[in-house]
Amino acid sequence: MYPRRLIGLAAVLAICVAGYMTLGAQGSWGFVLPFRGAKLAALLLVALAVPTSTVLFQTITQNRILTPSIMGFDALYVLILTALIFVLGGQEYVRLPVIGQFVLNVGLLMGAALVLFGTLLSQARQDIMRMILTGIIFGVLFRAVTGFLQRMIDPNEYAVVQVNSYARFGRIETDLLLIAAVLAGIALAFAWRMRHRLDVLELGHDTATNLGETPQRATLQVLVIVAALVSVSTALVGPIVFLGLLVVSLAHQVTPAARHAVLLPCAVLICAITLIGGQTVLERVLALSTPLSVVIDLLGGAVFLGLLLKGMSR
Repeated sequence: MYPRRLIGLAAVLAICVAGYMTLGAQGSWGFVLPFRGAKLAALLLVALAVPTSTVLFQTITQNRILTPSIMGFDALYVLILTALIFVLGGQEYVRLPVIGQFVLNVGLLMGAALVLFGTLLSQARQDIMRMILTGIIFGVLFRAVTGFLQRMIDPNEYAVVQVNSYARFGRIETDLLLIAAVLAGIALAFAWRMRHRLDVLELGHDTATNLGETPQRATLQVLVIVAALVSVSTALVGPIVFLGLLVVSLAHQVTPAARHAVLLPCAVLICAITLIGGQTVLERVLALSTPLSVVIDLLGGAVFLGLLLKGMSR
Protein backbone atom coordinates (compact mmCIF):
# COMPACT_ATOMS: atom_id res chain seq x y z
CA MET A 1 0.00 0.00 0.00
CA TYR A 2 2.64 2.53 1.05
CA PRO A 3 4.90 2.06 -2.02
CA ARG A 4 1.94 2.90 -4.28
CA ARG A 5 1.26 6.07 -2.31
CA LEU A 6 4.91 7.10 -2.54
CA ILE A 7 4.87 6.46 -6.30
CA GLY A 8 1.72 8.58 -6.59
CA LEU A 9 3.34 11.43 -4.68
CA ALA A 10 6.44 11.15 -6.86
CA ALA A 11 4.25 11.42 -9.97
CA VAL A 12 2.56 14.56 -8.61
CA LEU A 13 5.98 16.02 -7.82
CA ALA A 14 7.15 15.31 -11.38
CA ILE A 15 4.15 17.24 -12.71
CA CYS A 16 4.91 20.15 -10.38
CA VAL A 17 8.57 20.18 -11.49
CA ALA A 18 7.57 20.15 -15.16
CA GLY A 19 5.16 23.02 -14.59
CA TYR A 20 7.71 25.04 -12.64
CA MET A 21 10.33 24.63 -15.37
CA THR A 22 8.10 25.29 -18.40
CA LEU A 23 5.05 27.43 -17.56
CA GLY A 24 5.36 31.03 -18.68
CA ALA A 25 8.84 30.48 -20.12
CA GLN A 26 9.91 33.14 -22.60
CA GLY A 27 13.15 33.59 -24.44
CA SER A 28 15.98 31.15 -24.87
CA TRP A 29 15.65 27.75 -23.16
CA GLY A 30 19.41 27.84 -22.71
CA PHE A 31 18.86 30.67 -20.21
CA VAL A 32 15.49 29.68 -18.75
CA LEU A 33 16.33 26.10 -17.81
CA PRO A 34 19.58 26.81 -15.91
CA PHE A 35 18.02 29.86 -14.22
CA ARG A 36 14.93 28.01 -13.04
CA GLY A 37 16.89 24.82 -12.42
CA ALA A 38 19.06 26.51 -9.80
CA LYS A 39 16.00 27.75 -7.90
CA LEU A 40 14.39 24.34 -8.26
CA ALA A 41 17.47 22.74 -6.72
CA ALA A 42 17.25 25.13 -3.75
CA LEU A 43 13.57 24.31 -3.24
CA LEU A 44 14.32 20.59 -3.35
CA LEU A 45 17.14 21.07 -0.84
CA VAL A 46 14.77 22.82 1.58
CA ALA A 47 12.18 20.10 0.94
CA LEU A 48 14.73 17.51 2.04
CA ALA A 49 16.00 19.37 5.10
CA VAL A 50 12.86 20.76 6.75
CA PRO A 51 10.64 17.64 6.96
CA THR A 52 13.57 15.40 7.87
CA SER A 53 14.54 17.63 10.79
CA THR A 54 10.90 17.84 11.89
CA VAL A 55 10.34 14.07 11.81
CA LEU A 56 13.55 13.45 13.76
CA PHE A 57 12.71 16.10 16.34
CA GLN A 58 9.19 14.78 16.85
CA THR A 59 10.57 11.26 17.25
CA ILE A 60 12.93 12.10 20.10
CA THR A 61 10.36 14.33 21.82
CA GLN A 62 7.53 11.85 21.14
CA ASN A 63 5.26 14.78 20.35
CA ARG A 64 3.72 15.45 16.92
CA ILE A 65 2.96 19.10 17.68
CA LEU A 66 6.50 20.29 18.41
CA THR A 67 8.95 21.24 15.66
CA PRO A 68 12.41 22.85 15.73
CA SER A 69 10.88 26.14 14.55
CA ILE A 70 8.23 26.18 17.26
CA MET A 71 10.95 25.35 19.80
CA GLY A 72 12.84 28.54 18.96
CA PHE A 73 15.35 27.66 16.20
CA ASP A 74 13.91 30.35 13.92
CA ALA A 75 13.90 32.88 16.76
CA LEU A 76 17.54 32.01 17.41
CA TYR A 77 18.36 32.65 13.74
CA VAL A 78 16.73 36.09 13.78
CA LEU A 79 18.52 36.92 17.05
CA ILE A 80 21.91 35.94 15.62
CA LEU A 81 21.21 37.90 12.43
CA THR A 82 20.15 40.98 14.40
CA ALA A 83 23.18 40.71 16.71
CA LEU A 84 25.55 40.46 13.73
CA ILE A 85 24.07 43.57 12.12
CA PHE A 86 24.09 45.34 15.49
CA VAL A 87 27.81 44.58 15.96
CA LEU A 88 29.08 44.83 12.38
CA GLY A 89 26.64 47.38 11.03
CA GLY A 90 24.26 46.93 8.13
CA GLN A 91 26.69 48.11 5.46
CA GLU A 92 29.53 45.88 6.67
CA TYR A 93 27.20 42.88 6.84
CA VAL A 94 25.96 43.49 3.30
CA ARG A 95 29.54 43.84 2.06
CA LEU A 96 30.40 40.36 3.33
CA PRO A 97 30.57 37.75 0.56
CA VAL A 98 27.37 35.76 0.20
CA ILE A 99 29.17 32.54 1.09
CA GLY A 100 30.74 34.29 4.08
CA GLN A 101 27.31 35.37 5.35
CA PHE A 102 25.98 31.84 4.88
CA VAL A 103 28.87 30.13 6.64
CA LEU A 104 28.78 32.66 9.48
CA ASN A 105 25.03 32.25 9.99
CA VAL A 106 25.14 28.45 9.79
CA GLY A 107 28.14 28.19 12.11
CA LEU A 108 26.73 30.50 14.78
CA LEU A 109 23.23 29.03 14.57
CA MET A 110 24.40 25.43 14.78
CA GLY A 111 26.87 26.19 17.58
CA ALA A 112 24.29 28.08 19.63
CA ALA A 113 21.67 25.36 19.07
CA LEU A 114 24.03 22.60 20.15
CA VAL A 115 25.15 24.51 23.25
CA LEU A 116 21.55 25.26 24.20
CA PHE A 117 20.02 21.82 23.71
CA GLY A 118 23.17 19.91 24.61
CA THR A 119 23.26 21.70 27.96
CA LEU A 120 19.58 21.03 28.55
CA LEU A 121 20.03 17.35 27.76
CA SER A 122 23.07 16.96 29.99
CA GLN A 123 21.16 18.49 32.88
CA ALA A 124 17.74 16.94 32.32
CA ARG A 125 18.90 13.50 31.11
CA GLN A 126 15.66 11.57 30.69
CA ASP A 127 13.37 14.52 31.41
CA ILE A 128 12.69 15.45 27.79
CA MET A 129 9.62 17.50 28.73
CA ARG A 130 11.81 19.80 30.81
CA MET A 131 13.93 20.39 27.74
CA ILE A 132 10.84 21.16 25.67
CA LEU A 133 9.41 23.67 28.13
CA THR A 134 12.79 25.32 28.60
CA GLY A 135 13.23 25.52 24.84
CA ILE A 136 9.90 27.30 24.45
CA ILE A 137 10.87 29.76 27.20
CA PHE A 138 14.18 30.41 25.48
CA GLY A 139 12.31 31.04 22.23
CA VAL A 140 10.32 33.78 23.95
CA LEU A 141 13.55 35.17 25.43
CA PHE A 142 15.24 35.18 22.00
CA ARG A 143 12.36 37.16 20.51
CA ALA A 144 12.44 39.65 23.38
CA VAL A 145 16.20 40.26 23.02
CA THR A 146 15.80 40.52 19.25
CA GLY A 147 13.10 43.17 19.65
CA PHE A 148 15.32 45.12 22.04
CA LEU A 149 18.28 45.08 19.62
CA GLN A 150 16.08 46.03 16.67
CA ARG A 151 14.91 49.12 18.51
CA MET A 152 18.50 50.21 19.11
CA ILE A 153 19.85 49.91 15.56
CA ASP A 154 19.59 52.43 12.76
CA PRO A 155 16.37 52.26 10.67
CA ASN A 156 18.42 51.52 7.54
CA GLU A 157 20.12 48.61 9.30
CA TYR A 158 16.74 47.42 10.55
CA ALA A 159 15.66 47.19 6.91
CA VAL A 160 18.54 44.75 6.32
CA VAL A 161 17.30 42.64 9.23
CA GLN A 162 13.77 42.66 7.86
CA VAL A 163 14.84 41.56 4.40
CA ASN A 164 16.75 38.58 5.78
CA SER A 165 14.27 37.62 8.53
CA TYR A 166 11.52 36.26 6.27
CA ALA A 167 11.45 33.23 4.03
CA ARG A 168 12.27 34.07 0.41
CA PHE A 169 11.60 31.45 -2.25
CA GLY A 170 11.63 33.88 -5.17
CA ARG A 171 15.06 35.30 -4.30
CA ILE A 172 17.47 32.47 -3.55
CA GLU A 173 21.25 32.84 -3.63
CA THR A 174 22.11 30.05 -6.05
CA ASP A 175 25.84 30.49 -5.34
CA LEU A 176 25.22 28.85 -1.97
CA LEU A 177 23.74 25.66 -3.40
CA LEU A 178 26.95 23.65 -3.48
CA ILE A 179 28.05 24.27 0.10
CA ALA A 180 24.46 23.96 1.36
CA ALA A 181 24.01 20.68 -0.52
CA VAL A 182 27.23 19.27 0.95
CA LEU A 183 26.32 20.18 4.53
CA ALA A 184 22.73 19.01 4.19
CA GLY A 185 23.78 15.87 2.33
CA ILE A 186 26.05 14.77 5.18
CA ALA A 187 23.29 15.33 7.75
CA LEU A 188 20.70 13.57 5.58
CA ALA A 189 22.98 10.58 5.12
CA PHE A 190 23.34 10.19 8.89
CA ALA A 191 19.57 10.65 9.33
CA TRP A 192 18.79 7.91 6.79
CA ARG A 193 21.35 5.63 8.41
CA MET A 194 19.52 6.06 11.74
CA ARG A 195 16.07 5.29 10.33
CA HIS A 196 15.78 1.90 12.03
CA ARG A 197 17.11 3.27 15.33
CA LEU A 198 14.48 6.00 15.13
CA ASP A 199 11.78 3.32 15.02
CA VAL A 200 13.17 2.01 18.30
CA LEU A 201 13.45 5.47 19.89
CA GLU A 202 9.82 6.18 19.05
CA LEU A 203 8.78 3.30 21.34
CA GLY A 204 9.87 5.26 24.41
CA HIS A 205 12.89 5.51 26.68
CA ASP A 206 12.37 2.30 28.65
CA THR A 207 11.47 0.15 25.66
CA ALA A 208 14.37 1.50 23.60
CA THR A 209 16.77 0.77 26.46
CA ASN A 210 15.45 -2.79 26.77
CA LEU A 211 15.99 -3.28 23.03
CA GLY A 212 19.66 -2.30 23.35
CA GLU A 213 19.48 1.35 22.31
CA THR A 214 21.11 4.17 24.28
CA PRO A 215 18.45 6.93 24.23
CA GLN A 216 20.67 9.69 25.65
CA ARG A 217 23.40 9.22 23.06
CA ALA A 218 20.94 8.71 20.20
CA THR A 219 19.00 11.84 21.21
CA LEU A 220 22.17 13.94 21.15
CA GLN A 221 23.07 12.52 17.73
CA VAL A 222 19.62 13.39 16.41
CA LEU A 223 19.88 16.93 17.79
CA VAL A 224 23.18 17.43 15.94
CA ILE A 225 21.50 16.33 12.69
CA VAL A 226 18.47 18.53 13.36
CA ALA A 227 20.65 21.56 14.15
CA ALA A 228 22.62 21.08 10.92
CA LEU A 229 19.53 20.69 8.71
CA VAL A 230 17.62 23.59 10.27
CA SER A 231 20.70 25.83 10.12
CA VAL A 232 21.29 25.15 6.43
CA SER A 233 17.67 25.53 5.32
CA THR A 234 17.07 28.65 7.43
CA ALA A 235 20.27 30.36 6.31
CA LEU A 236 19.47 29.50 2.67
CA VAL A 237 15.86 30.74 2.38
CA GLY A 238 14.99 32.18 5.79
CA PRO A 239 12.74 30.90 8.62
CA ILE A 240 9.41 29.17 7.93
CA VAL A 241 7.72 28.46 11.23
CA PHE A 242 4.97 26.01 10.26
CA LEU A 243 6.26 24.31 7.10
CA GLY A 244 7.62 21.26 8.90
CA LEU A 245 4.51 20.82 11.03
CA LEU A 246 2.22 21.11 8.00
CA VAL A 247 3.96 18.59 5.74
CA VAL A 248 4.77 16.05 8.47
CA SER A 249 1.15 16.13 9.68
CA LEU A 250 0.03 15.39 6.12
CA ALA A 251 2.64 12.62 5.87
CA HIS A 252 1.21 10.95 8.97
CA GLN A 253 -2.21 11.04 7.34
CA VAL A 254 -0.92 9.53 4.09
CA THR A 255 1.22 6.87 5.79
CA PRO A 256 -0.27 6.23 9.26
CA ALA A 257 1.79 4.07 11.62
CA ALA A 258 4.54 3.77 9.02
CA ARG A 259 8.20 3.18 9.79
CA HIS A 260 10.69 5.99 9.33
CA ALA A 261 11.93 4.35 6.13
CA VAL A 262 8.50 5.22 4.66
CA LEU A 263 7.60 8.32 6.69
CA LEU A 264 10.76 10.27 5.79
CA PRO A 265 10.41 9.90 1.98
CA CYS A 266 6.67 10.63 2.24
CA ALA A 267 7.25 13.85 4.20
CA VAL A 268 9.98 14.94 1.77
CA LEU A 269 7.74 14.34 -1.27
CA ILE A 270 4.82 16.24 0.29
CA CYS A 271 7.11 19.13 1.22
CA ALA A 272 8.57 19.27 -2.30
CA ILE A 273 5.06 19.28 -3.80
CA THR A 274 4.02 22.05 -1.41
CA LEU A 275 7.02 24.26 -2.18
CA ILE A 276 7.37 23.67 -5.92
CA GLY A 277 3.65 23.40 -6.67
CA GLY A 278 2.82 26.39 -4.48
CA GLN A 279 5.56 28.53 -5.98
CA THR A 280 4.44 27.56 -9.50
CA VAL A 281 0.81 28.48 -8.84
CA LEU A 282 1.63 31.77 -7.11
CA GLU A 283 4.27 32.91 -9.61
CA ARG A 284 3.19 31.49 -12.98
CA VAL A 285 -0.57 30.92 -12.75
CA LEU A 286 -2.07 33.51 -10.38
CA ALA A 287 0.71 36.10 -10.76
CA LEU A 288 0.25 37.05 -7.10
CA SER A 289 2.75 39.05 -5.08
CA THR A 290 1.88 37.18 -1.86
CA PRO A 291 4.93 35.21 -0.67
CA LEU A 292 4.50 31.45 -0.44
CA SER A 293 5.75 31.53 3.15
CA VAL A 294 2.69 33.55 4.20
CA VAL A 295 0.32 30.95 2.76
CA ILE A 296 2.29 28.10 4.35
CA ASP A 297 2.34 29.75 7.77
CA LEU A 298 -1.40 30.43 7.52
CA LEU A 299 -2.20 26.79 6.72
CA GLY A 300 0.41 25.48 9.15
CA GLY A 301 -0.93 27.65 11.94
CA ALA A 302 -4.40 26.24 11.36
CA VAL A 303 -2.99 22.70 11.50
CA PHE A 304 -1.12 23.54 14.72
CA LEU A 305 -4.29 24.82 16.37
CA GLY A 306 -6.20 21.77 15.14
CA LEU A 307 -3.65 19.35 16.58
CA LEU A 308 -3.52 21.31 19.84
CA LEU A 309 -7.32 21.26 20.24
CA LYS A 310 -7.46 17.60 19.27
CA GLY A 311 -4.89 16.78 21.95
CA MET A 312 -6.79 18.78 24.58
CA SER A 313 -10.04 16.96 23.81
CA ARG A 314 -8.51 13.55 24.54
